[in-house]
Amino acid sequence: MTEQSQKQHQDCRMVEAILFASESPLSVEEMTERLPEGVDVVAHLATLQEIYALRGVNLVLVAGKYMFRTAEDLSFLLRREIDEPRKLSRAAVETLAIIAYHQPVTRAEIEDIRGVTISKGTLDVLMEAEWVRIMGRRKTPGRPATYGTTQEFLVHFGIETIKDLPGLHELKAAGLLDSVDIALDKLGGMPQPADHEEQDDGQIDIEEAIARSERDAIEGANKKDLVDTADEPAV
Repeated sequence: MTEQSQKQHQDCRMVEAILFASESPLSVEEMTERLPEGVDVVAHLATLQEIYALRGVNLVLVAGKYMFRTAEDLSFLLRREIDEPRKLSRAAVETLAIIAYHQPVTRAEIEDIRGVTISKGTLDVLMEAEWVRIMGRRKTPGRPATYGTTQEFLVHFGIETIKDLPGLHELKAAGLLDSVDIALDKLGGMPQPADHEEQDDGQIDIEEAIARSERDAIEGANKKDLVDTADEPAV
């Protein structure tokens, strides 16, 4: 082994050691600061990803940072050791989903999408889990706080960026949006993709559309009951 190849091997071992010992994911910049000058961190990360691709642990990129994680097909072996006793209520799960897909979003906007008010405790639970944070304040009367997801949310769910969340078609394929077709019919079908800058303003609010279709169904049923009552002979 030449002197150059020995140095490359040693540099790769140092990158591996730093990642192995770290309790949290590390960015390229953070690793560069800890290593001697001249170490090609990016190249060694690519090498390590290839080496660990078929092993029991993989080198993965989450939230723009690198970490070792148990291979997905072997995660069941450690489930007993790594599962956390953290159970979320249905309200918390729905609130987390709304924040993830609509961030930055205010409390009032969350309630408008869900159709019911949320208790302060629901947001507190999500913030204590470090999955949700206050992102700032909306420039509207009252300056309401806006909420968004955190890096811990991405790491916990193994997502590199928010853009990797499942889209509409994936959710439909999984059977999680059973009434979405009815809801879209109410709004005239699927919208055409807008420009990147206008995409957020032009998108259909699926939850609101579904809620609207359900309200229409209830109103229709109530009207039918009134008609049936009116047709009954007087006693």
